[in-house]
Amino acid sequence: MGATKTELFTQKQNELAAMAKAIAHPARIAILQELLKTNTCICGDLVGELGLAQATISQHLKELKNAGLIQGSIEGTSVCYCIEPKTWNRYRQVFAQFFKSEVPDRCC
Repeated sequence: MGATKTELFTQKQNELAAMAKAIAHPARIAILQELLKTNTCICGDLVGELGLAQATISQHLKELKNAGLIQGSIEGTSVCYCIEPKTWNRYRQVFAQFFKSEVPDRCC
């Protein structure tokens, strides 16, 4: 598959696609749900909760952090993660706007 030609699309379309890609894995959804539920979490706790390997959790945490959805602070030998509120609210706003449009009751 060729490279995506992002310049063909609007800034809003590119932003929405990047946001969707950041959360487009069930492990990332589960991590976000766990962080929302507990409001803070240490990586080791996520391993126990989700049943995934430490390396797998770390990779997904890295992706979520790169997307700005989570933030972390070092506490001893562990990193404590939580939801980054400004980015979370931006995601909510962008996705709400996208799903705001009504579709007709029938299509074809």
